[in-house]
Amino acid sequence: MAQSERAIVIGGGIGGLAAAATLHRRGWDVTVLERARTLEPVGAALSLAPNALRALDVLGIGGEIRDLAAWQGDGGLRTPGGRWLSRSNAEAAAARFGGPLVLLPRATLVDRLAALLPPDAVRTGAAATLADPGDSRRPARVTTGGDEFEAELVVGADGIDSRVRSALFPAHPGPVYAGFTTWRVLIPVPGVAFASHETWGRGRIWGTHPVKDGRVYAYAAAMTPAGGRAPDDEKAELLRLFGDWHEPIPAVLAAARPEDVLRHDVHHLATPLPAYHSGRVALLGDAAHAMPPTLGQGGNQAIEDAVVLGHHSGDLAAYTAARLPRTTAIARQAVKVARVNMAGHPVAVAVRDTVIAALSKAGPALFLRGFDGIADWRPPYAAGEADKR
Repeated sequence: MAQSERAIVIGGGIGGLAAAATLHRRGWDVTVLERARTLEPVGAALSLAPNALRALDVLGIGGEIRDLAAWQGDGGLRTPGGRWLSRSNAEAAAARFGGPLVLLPRATLVDRLAALLPPDAVRTGAAATLADPGDSRRPARVTTGGDEFEAELVVGADGIDSRVRSALFPAHPGPVYAGFTTWRVLIPVPGVAFASHETWGRGRIWGTHPVKDGRVYAYAAAMTPAGGRAPDDEKAELLRLFGDWHEPIPAVLAAARPEDVLRHDVHHLATPLPAYHSGRVALLGDAAHAMPPTLGQGGNQAIEDAVVLGHHSGDLAAYTAARLPRTTAIARQAVKVARVNMAGHPVAVAVRDTVIAALSKAGPALFLRGFDGIADWRPPYAAGEADKR
């Protein structure tokens, strides 16, 4: 591969920055075009499983990210009244999958990935359009404002509403509403001790987890029509939905301000794409396989995409072959999990809770079983090979 070959990454989120860092490490001349004015990410925190941490090892930062692991001792799955349905701990998770689970602010990972790039590699306030996907005989072309770029590789990392995906696959139906909305907060909650947990109710879930910097990350979801908003504010909505659930949920809500609460409807790509590439363009992350957050794998799979794309940057058909079956299977599993944990009928909820408790007594916690075949993934090459060309 010639030193002068150029890659344009459209989108400066976690997947786009990870792809840019991987390609830069392999000798590409990389430019990231981000439409927002800053790289400040949307969202509060991100959970990284061992599969994504191994991918970050390829970039040389897996170790420092692992040091941010905060989950200690017991955790698991609870009912709104506080009863434990399933228990696990950090040691069991690390033993099963060969590494820890790490929860960190999205901004921390974005900053660390951006630091792997040359200072002038990222251009913000640059809304990019794919003008020509290129082919084996001509480069791809990207325009932004009055500028035009030619590149041997273009990476579409522009999220669930990807314009690059629409340009490559105009007949694809695009994202659909998953049936539920989510809320997230990342705040200090002084003096509150708790075990990391997720709580499943009737058509509602809540999660509370510690972050290494001392803050608490909490998220919630509820079945609701698309496009809804609270009549007053989203903190008040959370109090209506979850205020009588077990501690520390009331304490977290008491500590949150209305402006701390982020709300977003959940959409996903219910119809898989036929490929993750066309011409000289590759898609990754939500642009390729947006999925419900029920497995916490959206960002993880984007990071996997990035290092696999770097490995197959000269053969995009091989990239599709490596990534499409895996991500399609994980996305389908996330949809199935959403149907279970967002169940709303009282009989279905009672059966669900009974089965979870019974299965967890008979073997590893359901939480751990759900990551089999996902968290044990390893990159297609060792970290020491990342610089080979």
